[in-house]
Amino acid sequence: MAEEFPHYIEFRHVYKTFEKPVLVDSNFHVDAGQTVAIIGRSGVGKSVTLAHIMGFLHPDQGRIIVAHEDVTDYSEAEMNRIRRKVTMVFQSGALFDSLTVAENILFSLELREDYDAQNKEDVVDGLLKMVDIFDARDAYPSDLSTGYRRAVAIARALAAQPQCVLYDEPTTMVDPIMSDQLTVLMLRLKKQLKLTSVVVTHDLDLLHRVADTVVFLSKGRVAFFGPPDDLYKSEDPDIHEFLELDKVIRGNLGNDSPFRTGVGGVSGEA
Repeated sequence: MAEEFPHYIEFRHVYKTFEKPVLVDSNFHVDAGQTVAIIGRSGVGKSVTLAHIMGFLHPDQGRIIVAHEDVTDYSEAEMNRIRRKVTMVFQSGALFDSLTVAENILFSLELREDYDAQNKEDVVDGLLKMVDIFDARDAYPSDLSTGYRRAVAIARALAAQPQCVLYDEPTTMVDPIMSDQLTVLMLRLKKQLKLTSVVVTHDLDLLHRVADTVVFLSKGRVAFFGPPDDLYKSEDPDIHEFLELDKVIRGNLGNDSPFRTGVGGVSGEA
């Protein structure tokens, strides 16, 4: 499969329309071990792109490659096999409120027949230490800040030992200190675990620190696909406006503002 589909993730001429076109002839790829950031104004199809990778949505036209397989026409059962390789960290965290932090992570290990009960507890503790939230082991999600809940969600995603992690706005609506901690965590996972990653974000600081490649979506199309530094050389007017607006927002809010989330506002809509 890898010979036929050399890229770990690839969109080939993907179209998706709801009331209006959301993805229009979308083409980009993610190589194994690479981190790709998807950026653009709210409503341009960033989260829709993630949903296609996870198989929650199917394209109207085009082909989608995930884990070196053409998953475009896969059944739910076939996608469940792919989702053991590719997992997603939702913006909400998607944690179980009735379970403690440790129990939330343990939930991802319940089907692992190769682990006994002690192994599972050891894995949970190891993951909590990896994401620097061991002290929150017995807390409930409602006791935690947004940033801590995202760290728990990352730990739970890692429990499945994925090859690839998709992040949906990981630093939106968190304070600058926690944003920095989450960014450092993502960098550590990239270097230590060699994880393939796709990050939907409005946060240009995060982009420059973690991304190897950038996908800029505009009006449903991939307006830019390349290295982060080359984004600033683009003559596309939508990209230019996006970058200029980001400068204005940062200038008005200041770098230490708790609402410093990048272009698109604090809602994190994608």
